[in-house]
Amino acid sequence: MTRRFRLLFCGLIAAALAASEVRAQLVLPGAAPAAPQGATASPAKARSAGAAKGAGASAKSVKPGAPPGVASLAGRPLMLNGKSGLLQISGDDKTATIDKLQLAGESVSDSSQRCVVDIVGENPIQATSVGRPDGLLRFEADVPACPFSFDVLDGAALAPSQITACVFKAADCQTGPGGLWGPDGASLVGDAAKFAKERAEAEKAMAKAVRAVQDRASDSPEAADLIRDQNGFAGQRDDICRDYAKESVHGYCALRVTEARTVLLETRLSEFTAAAAGKAANEKPGKTKAKKGAKEP
Repeated sequence: MTRRFRLLFCGLIAAALAASEVRAQLVLPGAAPAAPQGATASPAKARSAGAAKGAGASAKSVKPGAPPGVASLAGRPLMLNGKSGLLQISGDDKTATIDKLQLAGESVSDSSQRCVVDIVGENPIQATSVGRPDGLLRFEADVPACPFSFDVLDGAALAPSQITACVFKAADCQTGPGGLWGPDGASLVGDAAKFAKERAEAEKAMAKAVRAVQDRASDSPEAADLIRDQNGFAGQRDDICRDYAKESVHGYCALRVTEARTVLLETRLSEFTAAAAGKAANEKPGKTKAKKGAKEP
């Protein structure tokens, strides 16, 4: 056997072995098997930086204070904190559908092992609209063993953190959907300058709204409470964004959370203004009772 023939033969054997390797997956709705110890769960297929760049920047950015709609994230593959899991939504502002949902977590029996719960059923999960309680569109998803809500941001979705983890016993996996669901963090690095400029605009709009709320704080207990809560916003934003992939480089999460806060402030300000106008209307002299002795019609 010549040396050239031996090399060719070995190459064919290696290719056959590689082709025979497959990954099993348990659907639970269920779970993908735990990854080997030390491995990072990455259910979404990685894309090149050039192809993924559009995930966070292709859509026209929403003006600070202007609530975005479902169209800003429909069909986009969103990752929790820009690094794990998968959330894909379709629909419109009235009806949203969760077409794909994967949650990365850790094994209940061995916390050193990573796992991915792949929530799949015959039909997609319908998300119910609950309006705009804080100015942003909010939906509730009745996911088995892990119901959660999320607000629609510009090309992202924000789910509140949960007190207890979601446990999928059949998958031996505990996880949670809380955090910012957005583009892969690595794909956003090239847009850091753009996000910084938009962040400055969002901060300016938020400061304007804060000043307007402060002007009402002396006459409105609700406005005063909102100002006290606003004092802790920077820390709240850090808590939400500290785990977003490469956040210190691109600042995408801080931008989106600041925009969301601006919408909330402007929504509350509108409510305070309407309440004050209603109170003033009720106190007008013309709203007095009919004079004594006046005949009823």
